[in-house]
Amino acid sequence: MFMTNREDQIKALASELRMEILRVLDDPGEHFSHQVSADPVELGVCVHLLASKFGVSQPTMSRHLELLKRAGFLVAKRQQKWTYCSRDESALAEYSEWLRGSLNIRAV
Repeated sequence: MFMTNREDQIKALASELRMEILRVLDDPGEHFSHQVSADPVELGVCVHLLASKFGVSQPTMSRHLELLKRAGFLVAKRQQKWTYCSRDESALAEYSEWLRGSLNIRAV
């Protein structure tokens, strides 16, 4: 596993759109059951469908996804002419633990 730059992670989560992308990718079967090219739970969600869901162009979505990948929060898999995205749960959990420890966040 490579070392992720915390600044990249913070920047990735500084956008409500990128946060929402991570939220819908938490349950791809519910949000993208209409994907026919591959099982959204098994392989991930096609970039085109993500762009369509959020009403942005594919290049704009690709820029958002690139920031999430650079932060380590997203995994992209290429299959034929499509790119499929899914969350990296271990990276998200690690960041959450780092943030909790870094800010001394206590359960209330």
